[in-house]
Amino acid sequence: MAMTYGDYLALPTLFDAQRPISDHPDEPLFIAMHQTQELWMKQAIHELHQAITLLRADRLPEVYKVLARVSRIQAVMTLSWDVLTTMTPSDYTRFRGVLGSSSGFQSDQFRTVEVMMGFRDGPRHGPQTHDAATRPSLWDEANLAAARAGLAIPEGALTRDWSAPYTHDPDVEAAWGEVYRDEQRWWPLYQLAEKLVDLDEAFATWRHKHVITVSRIIGHKRGTGGTGVHYLESTLPKRAFPELWSLRTTL
Repeated sequence: MAMTYGDYLALPTLFDAQRPISDHPDEPLFIAMHQTQELWMKQAIHELHQAITLLRADRLPEVYKVLARVSRIQAVMTLSWDVLTTMTPSDYTRFRGVLGSSSGFQSDQFRTVEVMMGFRDGPRHGPQTHDAATRPSLWDEANLAAARAGLAIPEGALTRDWSAPYTHDPDVEAAWGEVYRDEQRWWPLYQLAEKLVDLDEAFATWRHKHVITVSRIIGHKRGTGGTGVHYLESTLPKRAFPELWSLRTTL
């Protein structure tokens, strides 16, 4: 039998995955929105694995393309919040009870994306996240690649406990600051740094839009998983590649 479009994309299985519990007409949108975000996060994880593999092989130009793709995935995920904002507080309240204690905070894939980028603080959710937390993050691999290229990355950043939270290192900042002061000499690392900043910015933009959307729909009430706007707002200053931001002040 010839392969069809529906067969290739497993559309019957995909469409069967939307199973509203209530009879409210907005619940299918809520489900589709979050399932779509999970699909994009699955792709982002795939791309981040690719980026890390390429970094380890010092194939930096290929890393640029992959990181640009992840940034665009993040942009699409951010834009999708606009669809959810068509749901009013009254709409959401009418089916919120069927969610029980389920919450996006429990997403193993979202936490895995965070951990792969370099956020090693906070709770961990599932096996995928735990596995990622034992390996060097994207920022760790960038520092390792920079050291191999001759940049004076301090030894502590190259041999640290990968599972521990990453803290800002002034010596790492100073090393990457040299890249920005002499970008022609360090052009491949300069381009890598800017692609990383693009990704960090895209992730921060997603967080900000998430906060605005949640605030618009439920205000400052606690979310179904026990968190809410106050918690989400506390995550806004987080940066995966902190020295690439702080060095801008000293240039």
